[in-house]
Amino acid sequence: MPVHQQPIEAPDLDELRRRAVAAAAPQREAGLVVCENLVRIYQSEGVEVQALQGLDLTVAEGEMIAVVGASGSGKSTLLGILSGQDVPTAGSAEVAGYDLLAMKRRERLGYRRSTVGFVLQQTSRNLLPYLTAAENVMLPMTYAGIKRSRRRARAEELLDLLSVGHCRDRTPDTLSGGEQQRVAIAVANANEPRVLFADEPTGQLDTATSDEVFAALRRANEELGVTVVVVTHDALVSEQVQRTVRIRDGRTSTEVLRRVATGEDGVEVHTAEEYAVLDGSGRLQLPGEFTERLHLRKRVRLVLESDHVGVWPDETARRARADAHNAHNAHNAHNAQDTEDTQNTQNTQGAAGGGPEH
Repeated sequence: MPVHQQPIEAPDLDELRRRAVAAAAPQREAGLVVCENLVRIYQSEGVEVQALQGLDLTVAEGEMIAVVGASGSGKSTLLGILSGQDVPTAGSAEVAGYDLLAMKRRERLGYRRSTVGFVLQQTSRNLLPYLTAAENVMLPMTYAGIKRSRRRARAEELLDLLSVGHCRDRTPDTLSGGEQQRVAIAVANANEPRVLFADEPTGQLDTATSDEVFAALRRANEELGVTVVVVTHDALVSEQVQRTVRIRDGRTSTEVLRRVATGEDGVEVHTAEEYAVLDGSGRLQLPGEFTERLHLRKRVRLVLESDHVGVWPDETARRARADAHNAHNAHNAHNAQDTEDTQNTQNTQGAAGGGPEH
């Protein structure tokens, strides 16, 4: 007896529309921190200031990265948004599944208490002056409802891990700047956050102390599994991470990826490669030294090759560059001729004067 299959119903118009929208939707980047086309606009004395102008950033879970940029580039604004202290104007920003644009007040409070940790540049602002180091670390756990016995044990574990266990019963005013920052890192990790944000954490410290603090951040990243995002202008600090993201004019412009490889002779080789960042709209920022050297202005010519895209100055810029090159060569030739004429004159005068007297 033949088996009759039930007829398959054709999807209705609403279902077809839903499928079309889903197919057209861009795929979101995977990561613990994901920002896409992030915009932040301020009003200052009637003037509109665009601190972020379509910034894209992705940070994978377990990464430790540095975000660098000149003053006014937007890096502090970005950190304020990611830490839950500020709200973006447009775009999207997600951290550990939290939509930073849609969070209500209660959600934002919970986010800051349990999902992110924060270390400020000013060492004195990270710790309460009337509490000991251990009490400072235990305080965030009090808000999270952790039992007192567990609070004390975890505080001591964190302080020992970051090499400041000897400071547990001392108040901040008896600690050095480096010790205060390492205790602050312990405080930021008290409630086992997913991400730790550090704003210029070594900005007020000398080089040797900065190395100790950065080593503590690295230890937290490696042994506690917390993702670390460091905002800094210190080139020495940014070179100690595998990825450095540079922000310029409110957008991510370049990334430097550092790798360690072992050669055939068994010697470790450190490499660093710089990449331009291509955002979701196909925009990228060319380094300033490139545009200056090639006289790239306003309009450039693009050529699609089999495996790359060529960027060429337009005809006007090409002529200007050629004229500048020719003028430079003519100037050098003129100087060379002057030098030769001077040398010939000196030789002639020397011959006319005769040889030395005996």
